[in-house]
Amino acid sequence: MSDLHDHHPYAPSRIRALPSWLLGRAAARGHRLVADALAAEGMRMMHHAVLSAVAELGPVSQADLGRTLSIDPKDMVAIVNDLQRDGLVTRTPDPKDRRKNAVEISADGERRLRRTQKLGDEANVELTAALTPAEREQLIDLLTRIALPQ
Repeated sequence: MSDLHDHHPYAPSRIRALPSWLLGRAAARGHRLVADALAAEGMRMMHHAVLSAVAELGPVSQADLGRTLSIDPKDMVAIVNDLQRDGLVTRTPDPKDRRKNAVEISADGERRLRRTQKLGDEANVELTAALTPAEREQLIDLLTRIALPQ
């Protein structure tokens, strides 16, 4: 499929050799591959991120979820509403504080998450297809050191 995203923006050769430029291009390609893969399951990336976090942290309050993922509270309400509407999470009053909701993943949510994780994994295999398994491990190590310096 050749849409506008497939056309690389012009950049002078000196800039194309910079790690910052290459990381941006790689990130954009990875984002596009994962977004397209998740769309096949009717899931947006932010919804997948929230569903993954609920699976890992739940039961969890919407406020804690928003802080953990750095998502604006208004956006978080909308995402959790969407996930609840689709039957992927449940929201019940927190026994410790009735003003708060505890968000938990549902059985349908766990099934959907398994499928979307598989699709995300496949997209990442495609992203790193030009690398050997050892190079892929090295890339992950190098990117971790760049993205999360100690």
